[in-house]
Amino acid sequence: MADQEAEDRKPQSDEARSAFVQPTGVMAQPPAPEDESQTTSEFAIPNGLANPSSTTQETEKSAFTTPHTYSSRNAPPAFTPPHGIPLVKLTKETPWQDQMRTMLRMPVAERPTPEATQKHEDETGPAVPRVLDLTLRIGELLLAGGEGAEDVEAAMFAVCRSYGLDRCEPTVTFTLLSISHQPSLVEDPVTASRTVRRRGTDYTRLAAVFHLVDDISDTDTDVSLEEAYRRLAGIRRNRHPYPGWALTAASGLLAGSASVLVGGGALVFLVAAFGAMLGDRLAWLCAGRGLPEFYQFVGAAMPPAAMGVTLSLVHSQEVNASAVITGGLFALIPGRALVAGVQDGLTGYYITAAARLLEVCYLVVGIVCGVLLVLSLGVMLDATSLQPETAFVATDSRPVIQILASMALSLAFAILLQQERHTVLIVTLNGGIAWVMYGALAQTSIALSPVAATAVAAGLVGLFGQLFSRYRFASSLPYVTAAIGPLLPGSATYFGLLALAQNDMNTGINSLTKAAATALAIAIGVNLGSEVSRMILKIPGATTAANRRAAKRTRGF
Repeated sequence: MADQEAEDRKPQSDEARSAFVQPTGVMAQPPAPEDESQTTSEFAIPNGLANPSSTTQETEKSAFTTPHTYSSRNAPPAFTPPHGIPLVKLTKETPWQDQMRTMLRMPVAERPTPEATQKHEDETGPAVPRVLDLTLRIGELLLAGGEGAEDVEAAMFAVCRSYGLDRCEPTVTFTLLSISHQPSLVEDPVTASRTVRRRGTDYTRLAAVFHLVDDISDTDTDVSLEEAYRRLAGIRRNRHPYPGWALTAASGLLAGSASVLVGGGALVFLVAAFGAMLGDRLAWLCAGRGLPEFYQFVGAAMPPAAMGVTLSLVHSQEVNASAVITGGLFALIPGRALVAGVQDGLTGYYITAAARLLEVCYLVVGIVCGVLLVLSLGVMLDATSLQPETAFVATDSRPVIQILASMALSLAFAILLQQERHTVLIVTLNGGIAWVMYGALAQTSIALSPVAATAVAAGLVGLFGQLFSRYRFASSLPYVTAAIGPLLPGSATYFGLLALAQNDMNTGINSLTKAAATALAIAIGVNLGSEVSRMILKIPGATTAANRRAAKRTRGF
């Protein structure tokens, strides 16, 4: 027994001792309770510090929950304006165009989420792919009909929100439409696109599409997806309201009225009308052979110029042959595309605006090529009545004839645009008012510059057109485009082309620059008149014009 105790008191060697054995003199830690896990990670929170996840695990379940570190007394700088975010009230009395335009001009985080206008048969919600496809088809018809990019986006936005897709973002360019829908913050977005390959001028079809969007946005009208598809297919199948011979006659009436507007007589009216109808038939022939639109404009510009040169050679100084060519130019200048292009640029759609203006440039170059070919031949044959000094007689001495000619020009323009019959009379009166305003400012004692007078008259056209469209809950294009016909720069374009044919580059460039300035004045005036009408009318969510959202996206400050 004594030997055993002596053996235990001997120091043990290092080989007999484990590296993990607790040294002598160190008190052992009490064992941890069975319900607590042993901490073995170096990233574990030390004892004595609270675990933040344990206090917020039950409250922070959403991305929109206020963080636990937030303090109302020591709040960080907020992005919300001091006066708060204005409440947007989408009332039924406000047209859907204004409602959706206001929504598009708001930041995404500030957009309200209204209830779906159209109800669904089941509780699973709308069929997202079908709603997006219907939206793209409607936007395609609007964009192909010449509607502005902002109005196309507003229509697409209205269709989506009416069927319950509130988190949608439409995008419109010159040839591509796309729309993206995000069901929630944790689900993948759904994106669809459609390409616009063909364009056609049919304002009757454009008005029908606007009526369809208006019914879809109306809470009192039940339009299911199947019914919307059926009506859209019917709109596509509808024939044009005017036959081909009526369009040809309208082009002749337009050119003849324009020739009278710049000083022509009865003989000039007939010759200009005949030349324009020949050009229209030649353009249809080129289109039937599959030629691009550029060559169609080249062919359409040659017959009126040829008729003017022929009349100058036959009658010399007895008639105003230059008015024949000017009337043909009035019938060919793409005023519709020009107004749409400038409007897209002013509202912030720069890609679409650049594409539209480039299209206008190509068409104008086609007109220039067709007219210059014939004018060069006329200069070689010494057609004396084509000179600018003998071009036009004084037009301020016959105001009644001018007013009637401007109204006839707007009437013919409305027929060429395939407008609805009940809008033709309104746009005819609007065109007469525009010419009266222009004559009162440019041809009286006021003697305002032609460009400034054109801008004021175009602004009046845009104002009245926007008011008419709001009364009808339709697009403003049918009430505006034809009414600006008398203001188009046909005479300045003719003078510039004639100077170029005579190798007078300075005079030609100056005249063409004046024509371009007049065209821009028309487009800016129309857009400004529309914006003024929106300022003085009821705006959803804004009691005054000061609270109205601007259309410009890049303010620069």
